[in-house]
Amino acid sequence: MQQQPYQHEETAGGPSRISRTSRTSRILVVDDDPTVAEVVTGYLDRAGYVVDRADDGPTALARAAAHRPDLVVLDLMLPGMDGLEVCRRIRGHGPVPVIMLTARGDEDDRILGLEVGADDYVTKPFSPRELVLRVESVLRRSRPAATGQRLTAAGLTVDPTARRATKNGTEIPLTVREFDLLSFFLRHPGRAFGREDLMREVWGWDFGDLSTVTVHVRRLRGKVEDDPAQPRLIQTVWGVGYRFEPGGE
Repeated sequence: MQQQPYQHEETAGGPSRISRTSRTSRILVVDDDPTVAEVVTGYLDRAGYVVDRADDGPTALARAAAHRPDLVVLDLMLPGMDGLEVCRRIRGHGPVPVIMLTARGDEDDRILGLEVGADDYVTKPFSPRELVLRVESVLRRSRPAATGQRLTAAGLTVDPTARRATKNGTEIPLTVREFDLLSFFLRHPGRAFGREDLMREVWGWDFGDLSTVTVHVRRLRGKVEDDPAQPRLIQTVWGVGYRFEPGGE
């Protein structure tokens, strides 16, 4: 019997009990499996989102161009144009949060998704409820803060209210998680944090794949360090994790 790509959840506490949100966020669901797309769309709709659907890359790009999504739920394995290329092209028109769906639990697939800038990923089979919670979490973090003190160190400036980061006056294109990670480092200079600490404080997860943190640190270094191969700002603390050193010592 073929394994379902999602976990069946026909219970009394099914999708109707998911907390409803304001119908202001538009989600683009891209998956060539009509059953998966239908289930995911149903749960997101019940959670209060406006949902667009696409079953291949070109259609996804057309939908995104017609109605700019606030977030994309994107299957990695698509016919013709894979999810990685779709992610690159959508991101080429401006930042948008992406949650990648991977058909396999293979670590290489997950890292590939994170390397092209996915903010999160969910491995099939998955719980539709968990996916909705991930969507809510990523969207919540992507929204500008009502108030927030501007953070400045080592030529870097982070404006939480505008969700904008600059290096020496030039804007840095950051994903949602990269922005949150840089903000966290600037708020805690000189302190060493383990990957578990960063996952809890930045991602809001008490458990998860720690390679997510490793990949995001590597991507962030590529955008804020003068020489990412010899990082001076985001330093590795062997046996612990990472530390932000504004002086670059």
